[in-house]
Amino acid sequence: MKTKELLTEHFNRYPKAELQDIFKFIHQSSFGCEHMVSSLERATEYIKSEYAEGVADADILPLDGEYSRVPLCYINKGLSAETFGKLFYLSAERVDGRAELLAKLEVLRELTGGDELDKAINEWEQKGFPALHHSHSFREEYKPAYRVIKNKFIPFLPLLCEIDKRLREGNVILSVEGSSASGKSTLADILGSVYDCNIIHTDDFFLQMHQRTPERFKEVGGNLDRERFYTEVVAPLKDGKEFTYRKFDCSKLSLGESATVTPKPLTVVEGAYSMHPYFGEYYDLSAFIDIDPELQRERILKRNPNMADRFFNEWIPLEKTYFESTRIPEKCDIVISVN
Repeated sequence: MKTKELLTEHFNRYPKAELQDIFKFIHQSSFGCEHMVSSLERATEYIKSEYAEGVADADILPLDGEYSRVPLCYINKGLSAETFGKLFYLSAERVDGRAELLAKLEVLRELTGGDELDKAINEWEQKGFPALHHSHSFREEYKPAYRVIKNKFIPFLPLLCEIDKRLREGNVILSVEGSSASGKSTLADILGSVYDCNIIHTDDFFLQMHQRTPERFKEVGGNLDRERFYTEVVAPLKDGKEFTYRKFDCSKLSLGESATVTPKPLTVVEGAYSMHPYFGEYYDLSAFIDIDPELQRERILKRNPNMADRFFNEWIPLEKTYFESTRIPEKCDIVISVN
């Protein structure tokens, strides 16, 4: 949404908001939440104490920029206070948002205008545009209880809630499936930063040269070295012991360096074919990332222009055959749409 639309939506959602509440919306949209985070520990403890006071159900509110207000009621959905605190902490960075703030204030002037607004903006500017609290009337009427979180985390909140619920019961093996360029690696990186988990990529199990036969590629999911993946990853994961596997080196088209995996509460297996029926149900939780075809094409042309033809004419058709034949999307616990 554009600034004008978001401000109008804010006015309509909170008719009793005062000017400082609007300024707060604009400040958070421009600067995020850096000013509120001194340490991960304090951020988490404050979330716990505020949640303990009682929070009402509320929706995520998009801000005008890279952030959203995520209500603390997400803890009721399964998200742990520790994960909430980590997301808040990871969203905090020093941002020079003054230019954005000034531009948004001009839009506010277009919407409302008047001498009172100009005076308030001038006074705020003279103080250096500091962060503001909500007005007393806003707190009394709407009882806000939220944290400002980066938008890159928002699509994955349902998955994080489910992970936290399952981690309370024991260790979790998560499979992340999806088409090329859907964001599987991005999600794995996010999970790594939030949970300090093990991450295993199926891209490390490309077929070795002697396996690349026409007969092999006719098999559903045949372009993954599923035999080696099962022996070196799936079977040891089931045993819950430390193990070592070898990564395929694309530059040499042969097996390269080894990686050792020590058991952790969360292990993420990321990549297409990670849920191939050949492996059985070794995972505890599964997610599928579904991407709009046009966005997929756009991403591939931007990221891998030299390999685009192989993606479009070879790898993506193989993935589609695999997904349709095995009905992987329907079998996954959570489907995340990217469009």
